[in-house]
Parts: sequence; C-alpha cells; structure tokens
Amino acid sequence: MFDFFDISWIDVLDVIMVGLLVYWLIRVIRGTSATGIFIGILLLYIVWIVSRALGMKLLSFILGQVLGVGVVALIVIFQPEIRRFLFRISSSTNEAQKGVWRLFRRTNAGGMQARELDELTSACRKMSETRTGALIVLRHGSALADIIETGDMIDALISSRLITNIFFKNSPLHDGAMILSESRIVAARCTLPITQQQDIPANYGMRHRAAIGMSENSDASVVVVSEETGGISFVEGGIIKTIGSIAELRLAIEQSYK
Repeated sequence: MFDFFDISWIDVLDVIMVGLLVYWLIRVIRGTSATGIFIGILLLYIVWIVSRALGMKLLSFILGQVLGVGVVALIVIFQPEIRRFLFRISSSTNEAQKGVWRLFRRTNAGGMQARELDELTSACRKMSETRTGALIVLRHGSALADIIETGDMIDALISSRLITNIFFKNSPLHDGAMILSESRIVAARCTLPITQQQDIPANYGMRHRAAIGMSENSDASVVVVSEETGGISFVEGGIIKTIGSIAELRLAIEQSYK
C-alpha cells in the first residue's frame, strides 16, 4: 500500500536531527532581538523553496544568491546566539561528564570552602546594609580568560574587608565585576556581556542585566547587590533569583558548585 514511500531509518534520523536543531535554535534566540531576524530569514527561505518548486527560475536564482551570500552575514548577526548555542551544548556535555565522574568519587573537588563562604557572605551582608552596589562572578568550569583580561588582576585570598573595600563607591576598582575562583579573588573592574533579553523587569538595572548576560554566556554564577535597594540577587543559567537572607545566599552558592 505504501510502496511509493522510500523511507529509510537514515531519513527518519535526518528529520529528527533537523527538528532538534530548529528546537534548540528557537530556545537560544527566544526573547532576544534576533527573533524577528530569524523569522524573516525563515520566510525568505520558504519563498525560495516554493519558487524552485513552481519553476520560477529568475526569482529562485535571485533568492538563492541572496541566501548563499547571506551565510557569512548571518554568522556575524547571530554571533552571540551561536556562541550561546555552542556553549549550551558544551555545558550539557560537561554536566554529563561530571555526573559520571561523581559516581566514582565521594566528594566534590573544587568549589568554595567554609572560610571563603563566610568571608563572601559577610561582605555581601555588609554591602547590602550600606547599599553598596556589587557584582561578583563565581567561576566554575569556564576559564573566563576573555572576561578577566578586561579588568585588573588581584590574585588575593577571598576576604570580606578586601571585597567591601573594592566595591566602596570611591574605590577606583568598584565599577565593574569581581571574578572569584574557588578560594581567590582573581580580578576586579571586569566588563561583563549584557543580556539581550527584552522581558527583564524594569526594576533591574545594568548590574542585573550584566549578571544575566554573564550566566548566559558561561557556566558562572553571579551575586548582585543592588545599590538602590540593597537587595541581593543570585543569577545562574540566565535566571535571576531574589535572595531573602544570607543563609539562603550561602545555600545558593554551595549548590552552584555541585
């Protein structure tokens, strides 16, 4: 009955892979300024397919040339989205490797020890009370070399006094982000990528937007102290969470290293 269908398992796999690719692409660009561009390109591609099927040689030739030359332009336009997409694939692979590795060990290597956690949370509590703005990046798997290079190297042990002094409003290093790696303050005054999300609440300022952008482009988590309200937020995977207490902040930081 269905002899005219010549479908192999390779064809089925091909359709599934294309569907997954489109699904991931939509997830990556959803809520960004690239959504409208993607829809326009998709419509243009559909018109090209229809014109070829109907034998419109001139139109299909023109659209084919535009789409062919436009590949390079698309890479430039969608560079942040492509980077985020590739990073998410890399992160998924790293998480799978970590999961397998944890099966063969009893403790989690790396992370932040109790003393460093005490110093960091104490600094956040003080800055929250004095409404001192702060942006603190917790490095995990990603090296963040390109981010660290934008700031000034510190390379010091995590200390509550040092953190609060760096973010003091008259300090030359207060403007920008601080990078922490396990037990050390790596750099300060670093520039973070800004998120392209359009649905961020208006009460979130540039620090929050930078924190979200950082967590979208790396596996790092970010602690934000608002200069306007003194509120503390924890950002991970592009999702921002309001912290109600220092104990809650400590728990969020501990879980981010697991």
